[in-house]
Amino acid sequence: MSLRWALADAWIITRRDLTHWVMEPVRVVWAVIFPIIFILLFGYVFGSGMTPPEGGDYIEFLIPGLFATTMAFSISETVTAMTVDKDKGVMDRFRSMPMAPSAIVVGRSLADMVNAVLGLVVMVLCALAVGWGWHDGLGDALAAFALLLWLRFALQWVGIYLGLLIRTPEGVAAMQGMLFPITILTSAYVAPELMPGWLGTLAEWNPISSTITATRDLFGNPGWPAESWVGEHALGLAAVWPLLIIAVFLPLSVRRFQRLSR
Repeated sequence: MSLRWALADAWIITRRDLTHWVMEPVRVVWAVIFPIIFILLFGYVFGSGMTPPEGGDYIEFLIPGLFATTMAFSISETVTAMTVDKDKGVMDRFRSMPMAPSAIVVGRSLADMVNAVLGLVVMVLCALAVGWGWHDGLGDALAAFALLLWLRFALQWVGIYLGLLIRTPEGVAAMQGMLFPITILTSAYVAPELMPGWLGTLAEWNPISSTITATRDLFGNPGWPAESWVGEHALGLAAVWPLLIIAVFLPLSVRRFQRLSR
């Protein structure tokens, strides 16, 4: 009965968060436009003179990287939402109600996953419109999409923890500034082997890069030669990295939430 109660409370919070999202047209419009801007900017402005390391169409090389980058960068929305709720006292009011303590963070997590699915659908439709496609069957494509959402699910716990930790809107802005190089320093745009040695190593070991490489393989899109241990085991790492992130940040988020009123 307690589990059923907790799930029911979490669903109420999920509906509340989704309702707030829908009632803010600017956020809805931005969620639609942002992936389109990413594809047009990197695909046609920066990519006009670029060639994939293994040959082929640069758009097909780029799109899986943009999918993963968008999944990662969208945790800023999680941080912002958690910080605003905390700053306005919404969490304190929820905590004073007879509801499951886990409902707030679980509800936030579910709402973010719904938004992630919708955002990914928009990106896929835009990518298909500019000529991208998958070539190794629907099953492998669905597995690639599952890995992208698995990455998003893991990183959103990072966002929840940071949202509970950050105290001011200025802190959120600083976090977003630090998030940008982390999401850019990957194998999304060029192969790590084309970067300076130390920088290429950082890009290659970035968990986002493992998801990018794995999804490129599953989609049948051009990639870069897998000459390192990380590249050869990208599919396994794409499953393991998010699991490790969850193992670290989910308990931290729960502990931080429990300490809010202390």
